[in-house]
Amino acid sequence: MTRAVVFAGPSIDAATVAGLAPVEVRPPVKRGDIDLLLAESEPPTHIGIVDGQFLQGLMISPKEVLRAIDRHPGTVRVFGSSSMGALRAAELADEGMVGVGQVFEMYRSGTVDADDEVAITFDPESLRALCEPMVNIRVAISAAVDRAVISAASGAIVVAAAKELYFPDRTYARILRLPAVREKVSDPELMALREFLDTEAPDAKRDDAVALLRRMDLG
Repeated sequence: MTRAVVFAGPSIDAATVAGLAPVEVRPPVKRGDIDLLLAESEPPTHIGIVDGQFLQGLMISPKEVLRAIDRHPGTVRVFGSSSMGALRAAELADEGMVGVGQVFEMYRSGTVDADDEVAITFDPESLRALCEPMVNIRVAISAAVDRAVISAASGAIVVAAAKELYFPDRTYARILRLPAVREKVSDPELMALREFLDTEAPDAKRDDAVALLRRMDLG
């Protein structure tokens, strides 16, 4: 019998997840959640980790994910994407965790390596993100450069300024108001970038979450 559980929240909402695949949606994973799943009388055959807790609770450890893989070899598959899932999948890809999506590839290739690249804060009730993850910023600014919304030099300035902020403070509105940005990027570029970010910017975390659900292949 197939049973799939996906831990998701800010990256993709539960209603969207449920509409894309027959899974049980749980809030962002924290330490102990997977151990509890495995202790149930009928543990899941598929576990998807999209979002996880950073400041809100203890982070899920690589060892806990490994216990899921090693305890039921061949019968429990663990997938990761987008946020905490991408981070853990990059660490554990050689141990059997299945990584999916652009954010996973960024970690796997070494393009990014810090936890704060995917860390965000979120409303504990609605699970709505309260800031912008650094990986999303990188992907969105890269897309803006590719589409000639801003120059490559201006894009590098915006990304560097965003990286300097503590992760809960990263919002596009705050980033574009920073002196390091306003003093070096022209007003026309800033106006064009604001419009792009409001209307056309890709959402790497959400896109990767959708890719994870498809990769789980639950029919």
